[in-house]
Amino acid sequence: MEKMFSLEGMTALVTGASGGIGSSIAVALARQGARIALSGSNGEKLRAFRDQLNEEIGGDHVEITCNLSDTVQVEELVPAAIDTLGKLDILVNNAGITRDGLMMRMKDEDWQQVIDINLSAAFRLMRAATRPMMKAKFGRMISITSVVGTTGNPGQMNYAAAKAGLTGLTKSLAQELASRNVTVNCVAPGFIRTAMTDVLPDAQKDELNKRIPAGRMGEGEDIGAAVAYLASKEAGYVTGQTLHVNGGMAMI
Repeated sequence: MEKMFSLEGMTALVTGASGGIGSSIAVALARQGARIALSGSNGEKLRAFRDQLNEEIGGDHVEITCNLSDTVQVEELVPAAIDTLGKLDILVNNAGITRDGLMMRMKDEDWQQVIDINLSAAFRLMRAATRPMMKAKFGRMISITSVVGTTGNPGQMNYAAAKAGLTGLTKSLAQELASRNVTVNCVAPGFIRTAMTDVLPDAQKDELNKRIPAGRMGEGEDIGAAVAYLASKEAGYVTGQTLHVNGGMAMI
């Protein structure tokens, strides 16, 4: 009998794949048997991670460099992944940037860059994946949002708006594609331990942990596991949903 949540024979495109959460997602999907196209803007980091993935987990994973702020490159990414992998079963929109600042001081370009990369690029990738997934009568689109897309956060108007926008996009597309066995969902991380949070002073980390009932930050693996579940055949009746992974910090 096939093990639950197996992704054997499936292929996945993961954006922002060389970052902390992105690499954890790629590892989780590869461990379940999927073949991964790793995408990001830093070709060197991607190639090193691809080699590590192939060596430690096995499989024939590939990397496709793409700058998500370049519309032409974004439009070419899904066709390139299909060309390389042979098909595309799973799309994970994980890449994202922050340009934090209070509203009074937020520049137009700080707003636009975050919307362009976190929301518009995801829209274009999902649009490109829609037709091939509908044709195959199978697909999984998963976008990494954030708890702040639901709760808001001072100094992050642009980021919260982009993540909330992704949630609305997800719900709408889920309704369009449900009859074709294509699901569209979000995973919303809370505070996750990354290289960025590791450099915070201990006092600040303690303050953050006090806001989380679990008493600690999450790990990249927590997000990877949520994505692997939503990517699986067993999650076929779950669509238009946001799976919050935040240690109880916000109970939605």
